[in-house]
Amino acid sequence: MRTERKLTRRLDRVFARLDREPERPAHIDVPRMSRHRAVLFSSTLAFYLAIVWAVITTSWLVRLDWRVMFFRPYQQWPGIHAFLDYYVVLGQRGPTAVMVAAWLGWRSWRQHTVRPLLTLAASLLLLNLTVGAAKLGMGRLGPHYATVIGSNEMGLGGDIFPSGHTANAVVTWGILAYLASTARARRWLSALSAITSLGVGLTTVYLGTHWLSDVLLGWAAGLLILLALPWFEPLISRAENALFALRDRLRARWRRTVPAPAAPLAPVALQPLAKAAEPAVPAREAVTSARGSRPPVHLAPGPHTTRSERTPVTPAGSRRPPHADRLPRGASQAARP
Repeated sequence: MRTERKLTRRLDRVFARLDREPERPAHIDVPRMSRHRAVLFSSTLAFYLAIVWAVITTSWLVRLDWRVMFFRPYQQWPGIHAFLDYYVVLGQRGPTAVMVAAWLGWRSWRQHTVRPLLTLAASLLLLNLTVGAAKLGMGRLGPHYATVIGSNEMGLGGDIFPSGHTANAVVTWGILAYLASTARARRWLSALSAITSLGVGLTTVYLGTHWLSDVLLGWAAGLLILLALPWFEPLISRAENALFALRDRLRARWRRTVPAPAAPLAPVALQPLAKAAEPAVPAREAVTSARGSRPPVHLAPGPHTTRSERTPVTPAGSRRPPHADRLPRGASQAARP
């Protein structure tokens, strides 16, 4: 019974966290550039520059790169080759950005804020600018395209130094730790992202697509971006306020253009109408004609005469038969005898 109750309570907590909060929480912790973070940033930057200098001067690090390349890890442990082909996808920018953006989009909807998505966009933009510029600027060739054994292969038109897979894994998975709402979640996510990104980097070394120094520099490049994000928090905040202001203006304009729906009519109670008294029909008065009543005319029995059998029309324009005692029309009374 106690185990079932504990499981029910945990499930209730999980489903409660899935519901959307009524308003934006006020306890969202925005990281700041503290002294501890500044020291880490400075140390990582020094480590970054040291690796670049060691590769440019063809030091012991370049010799180590060649030894690892000649060791050919993919031939030493061929059984894990198929698994690592899929595992390295965790460092590709497209799939990882889609997965992390989906999670941060849900957080943005739940907390009524777009800061998680804006932070992810800012980190990816910084990643493209810094790592892309370093790749093109140093132009190092990879192990599969190396020309001279023992050389650093710098300035030959390559684009693998630093490792983009490693730097992308550090940024995309580390942004989850950066945006964590509690210190405990931040520690766990930081360790998980570090292990994942380091595993992605070593996978590229196993497959022979990167030097070991590429992975070390990519890990440092991604960590520098995460440590520098607090400097961009004011810009992210201004961008969020601008987006919310634009949303409010668009809503106000939409409300002005769209007519308000008509208020529903109040229900009217219908009552049966009382049966009205039928109006009295006024009696019709007999209409007397000025003419005298004529006797009914009965048609003579037998067939009717045809038109040719009728009495011809007289010159005076009448069908009446002539009478001796009548005068034609137009004749005067004086002509009568």
